Amino acid sequence: MTESNFSALVLALVVGIVGCGEKPEAEESNESAEAEEHALTPFQLEHGIGPVKEAIELGPIDVALVGTGKALFELKCSMCHKMDTTYVGPSLGEVTARRTPAYIMNMILNPQEMVEHHPIAKQLLAERMSVMPNQQLSREDARAVLEYLRTQAKSAPKR
Repeated sequence: MTESNFSALVLALVVGIVGCGEKPEAEESNESAEAEEHALTPFQLEHGIGPVKEAIELGPIDVALVGTGKALFELKCSMCHKMDTTYVGPSLGEVTARRTPAYIMNMILNPQEMVEHHPIAKQLLAERMSVMPNQQLSREDARAVLEYLRTQAKSAPKR
């Protein structure tokens, strides 16, 4: 065997051994993230992860809540969200047609866990490259913001 054939054989063996070794760390973390996403319940996939653990039934628009929600939106949300255009965060004018009320409230109340574990929120993070801060709103505050968002939609709300 010539020296160049021997070198080629050694190189092929090294590549084969390395190729059969452990998976790269990034590949392992992608697989565990996919498995984690699939660990979400059907409710969580549709309605998000957070304190709202039941579907929200919407009745007629509550005008008192709309006023509170509008004030909260202007104070806490409007620097990053607009109704008719994507800004820092996605546009919210039609969010009630795209997401369920429980999902919207869970995103407001639990944004960190949502972007870490929910596939839709993770996708939004990848697109926008900006994490929504937790504004420390109460469940009642989140419900008021949801009610305000309902008044901004031209499409029927998602249930």
